[in-house]
This record gives sequence, structure tokens and C-alpha cells, in this order.
Amino acid sequence: MNVPEAAWFKSSYSSEAGGSCVEIANLIPTHTLVAVRDSKHPHGPALTLAPEAWADFVAGVRT
Repeated sequence: MNVPEAAWFKSSYSSEAGGSCVEIANLIPTHTLVAVRDSKHPHGPALTLAPEAWADFVAGVRT
């Protein structure tokens, strides 16, 4: 899936010093998928998830 660069945004939990850097894109117009990629490798693979699956993942990480 080709996601426009303008759609990606860095997670607020990512640091500028390296380490854990995640970018997310809500795939427009329907927001039926969330794309996730490593910001250090923007041309590498990206995961696509249903919004519910992404929310479950984030909730699990927070706990």
C-alpha cells in the first residue's frame, strides 16, 4: 500500500535522540486502516492494522 508522506506523523512517545521511533498514518479518507512504520527506516515495511487492533496494541503497551 502506498501511503503519501504527508499522511505520516511521529508518535508523541518517540524521541529525537533515536531509540524507539514510530510513525503512524490514518489512511484517508475512510480511516479504516492505521499504518505504522519505523521512522528510522521510512522506506522499509509498514504494518497496517484495523483501528481497533491499533487501539488494543496501544492500550497493552501502556499497561
